[in-house]
Amino acid sequence: MKIAQYFDKNRIRLGIVEENTLLPIGFDGDMIDFILQKPEVSPSGDSIPMDRAQLAASVTRPTKIIALGLNYADHAVEGKAQVPEAPLIFAKFPNSLIGSGQTIAWNLNITKKVDYEAELAVVIGKKAFDIPEAQAMEAVFGYTCANDVSARDLQFGDKQWVRGKSLDTFCPLGPWIVTKDEIPDPHDLKIYCHLNGQTLQDSHTGEMFFKVPFLVSFLSRHFTLMPGDLILTGTPSGVGVFRTPRMYLKDGDQVVVEIEGIGRLVNFCRTFER
Repeated sequence: MKIAQYFDKNRIRLGIVEENTLLPIGFDGDMIDFILQKPEVSPSGDSIPMDRAQLAASVTRPTKIIALGLNYADHAVEGKAQVPEAPLIFAKFPNSLIGSGQTIAWNLNITKKVDYEAELAVVIGKKAFDIPEAQAMEAVFGYTCANDVSARDLQFGDKQWVRGKSLDTFCPLGPWIVTKDEIPDPHDLKIYCHLNGQTLQDSHTGEMFFKVPFLVSFLSRHFTLMPGDLILTGTPSGVGVFRTPRMYLKDGDQVVVEIEGIGRLVNFCRTFER
């Protein structure tokens, strides 16, 4: 099942995605309510062509957005870093979430070096603490695309990553969630990032160093995972900061994260000064 959050008169509603159509469902709640309540799914109301739907982030109020650094060996190599012996984790804040079709925006007085990172995001489906790796997939609800947008000047200037990763709009998420029953192996998916039609990242989730079951188990040993929590599983090589010449996002750019079996997360970029 592909399930999306969308705006209906500034209210978030849920719909099932079938081909190029969004079918609203008769459920009074958002994605986390849906995950918690596990209601029967039934269409309710007129269908909406996808090109007319105003999508929200696939999850809008997670308790945690947990991201992985250097989880693809080729990305570690391009950054002249070693693959970590244990997962390198950092946080992004929920204020950074936006949906497909929404705008990534930043103040040029704060950052001028904004980068893209295509990532597979795992959506947690139940409360999990200290869950064994063999049972970790039981805690997964589904998957979506994420763009771990990064202000490199802040990230590298701070010597830690949270501020440069958590500016408003810096976590596009979507276009929808695909439930785990439709993706038997999350490590068998092609992953891309396209900038203005040019493919800059072209890889495969099988290249992840730390796999999803291990990550869910590892993280749950340190803090409780809650329904709707997000795990961004790292990005492959091809990011702008390590290109020659470097390639940062700029005003008017279109950036697309595409993952096989999930869909295309499309956002435009806007800069401002104040």
